[in-house]
Amino acid sequence: VRRIEYDPNRTTRIALVDFGPPGEQQSNAHKPAYVLATDGLKAGDVIEAGDEDVDIRPGNAMPLGSMPAGTLIHNIELRPGQGGKLVRAAGAVATLVKKGDDGYATVKLPSGEQRLVLSRCYATVGTLSNREHQNRKLGKAGAKRWLGVRPTTRGVAMNPVDHPHGD
Repeated sequence: VRRIEYDPNRTTRIALVDFGPPGEQQSNAHKPAYVLATDGLKAGDVIEAGDEDVDIRPGNAMPLGSMPAGTLIHNIELRPGQGGKLVRAAGAVATLVKKGDDGYATVKLPSGEQRLVLSRCYATVGTLSNREHQNRKLGKAGAKRWLGVRPTTRGVAMNPVDHPHGD
């Protein structure tokens, strides 16, 4: 990991990662890339991805079939090789509930939904960074507008002709 950076387009932080052994000259095929930063990841840490011989440490990516049940995971693929689609928001984490003999793994998502995912699909171990994002105070109505949220009027404040809750 070269450094952890802020990304204005997402709630979690991202990490700039070099490929290959540290200090080795980077070829064009192995340019540095950005990955979602796991909570506790810092510059200088080494993360791995692979099918086998990968430790169960935060930041490492591997197929669901290679992880023990009960592992906390994020950035889960829905189809092998497609890239992570599930559990990508700040502080989000899912749990690998069980691995079946039928080639599917059961994953408990942050919403509480349990979903079957192919065991060949990759996921990253650990919780996503920036867990305090949900505790942010916006401060004023205008800050909500900057996020694209339009004003809403409560139904109870309307007339009966305008809304069923009107008085």
